Amino acid sequence: MFRKAAALTRSLAVAGLAAAALAGPAGAANFKFAGPLDAYTLDPHAVSNTLIFAVLSNVYEPLVRRGADLKLEPALATEWKQVDDLTWEFTLRQGVKFSNGNAFDADDVVFSLNRAKAGGVKANLAAIASIEKAGDHKVVVKTGAPTPILPAMIVNWFIMDKEWAEANGAVQPGSANNQTETFANRNAMGTGPYVIKERDPGVKTVFAANPGWWDKITGNIDQATFFVIANPATRVSALVTGEVDMVDGLPPQDVQRIEETKGLRVQAGSDLRTIYMQPDIARDNLLHGSEKSKNPFKDVRVRRAMTLAIDTTAIQNRVMRKLSTPVGLPIGKEVEGFDAELGKPVVADVDKAKALMAEAGWEKGFTVNLDCTNDRFMNDEATCLAIAASLQRIGITVEPRIAPTARWAKQINPPDYDTSLVLVGYSPATYDAHLFFTSIVATRDPKSGLGAFNIGGYSNPEVDRLIADIGKERDRTKRLGQIRQAFALMKEDAAYIPIHQLKILWGVKDSVTVVQPADLGYPLRYFVVK
Repeated sequence: MFRKAAALTRSLAVAGLAAAALAGPAGAANFKFAGPLDAYTLDPHAVSNTLIFAVLSNVYEPLVRRGADLKLEPALATEWKQVDDLTWEFTLRQGVKFSNGNAFDADDVVFSLNRAKAGGVKANLAAIASIEKAGDHKVVVKTGAPTPILPAMIVNWFIMDKEWAEANGAVQPGSANNQTETFANRNAMGTGPYVIKERDPGVKTVFAANPGWWDKITGNIDQATFFVIANPATRVSALVTGEVDMVDGLPPQDVQRIEETKGLRVQAGSDLRTIYMQPDIARDNLLHGSEKSKNPFKDVRVRRAMTLAIDTTAIQNRVMRKLSTPVGLPIGKEVEGFDAELGKPVVADVDKAKALMAEAGWEKGFTVNLDCTNDRFMNDEATCLAIAASLQRIGITVEPRIAPTARWAKQINPPDYDTSLVLVGYSPATYDAHLFFTSIVATRDPKSGLGAFNIGGYSNPEVDRLIADIGKERDRTKRLGQIRQAFALMKEDAAYIPIHQLKILWGVKDSVTVVQPADLGYPLRYFVVK
């Protein structure tokens, strides 16, 4: 069981990146792949969403990107430098055109920052105080505080054609919950290696190589079609019958079948994304539960009891077929700032959990809805049900409210945060804990965008102070110490209940070389079909 997948560790995935990058193109090829869900918007500034970034990174480009070895490298900026503590200067690439032929320049960068800071990705850019054009191909960025990792923080800040946006009424970004329809929701205009040739939301997206791309596609994919196939069995069948070359979201129960099928293989690497549960501790009552005059989640003893009641090892063995790793922090071990001691998973102790519930006055328990997806994470619905069973043991009756990602996201995301308890996952594109803190942990601040995806409304002033310090600390040792302090406080508050870190599972034809970055991207420019 799982003999090939076990061998395909993160290091091999990175090696695959390098090998693919070095491999020469074998002639133009069509590539077909499928996944369980669609990017629900093409607007690069509407929401900070891993899948949306994965799809759009083939079309839009940032100033700084991650290369085949996952290191930072120039993209639309050829070089950058920190002029002083609060000032960065970016020199922009000349001769670049958007796929409609419009020239790329500093006006597009300034426009894209202002647009992004008005959208759901503004938390990712909260460190940037202002931007100024300093010539057609130079911009000066001012940060609110010293920000030594600024280049790593902007790898998913995509640049949009200002002229195209203005001409199509898309100056303002769509909303994070996709309730606001703009031209940019369904259309895209970037400078990247591919253009979107055809788009049928929820069905398929067709990418075509951008003949005017400034860089070189090192793979040989001339056209790629991404199919949305929600049903896992249908998705696997499409791979086995040769209808597609690769499937994302391979169900764990089909790993052995794929391994034993001639011409197919399993490619499994570490997933930066970590799954955790977050209760609503902002409201004074349960919006979706039995308690209409009080909120049991406001009591830290209840939250700690929940952490102790959930047996993540049992979930790993029985639900995830060992394709997950229980964790004690809601970030992956590959993320800068992960602390091995704090990251140890909590050992389940139901008796201790019951005692905490009784101490908090909730020995008779309560009822609450748990909002989960059924198409977003590996075995997400089954994990949701397992959590419900675990919490039942301490008197908390969990009624799972399971929905497709598109509906789930509209509900739980800002501005409404319409949930009392949610199962969610996150992977910081910067590979650094600070982005997790600013997006997910900081006290919500609609003006700055900090804490925009702090779904449960957690707030701890001391953690906020540390988040600010982490953002400007240049000394790595001191910075790691600050991150550890923040995680220790957060763990003590038990406002985030870590479940596990996932594996990325792809089923792939042997005739195809793909790369599999831990941030869930599909970097088509490296893919090769023999």
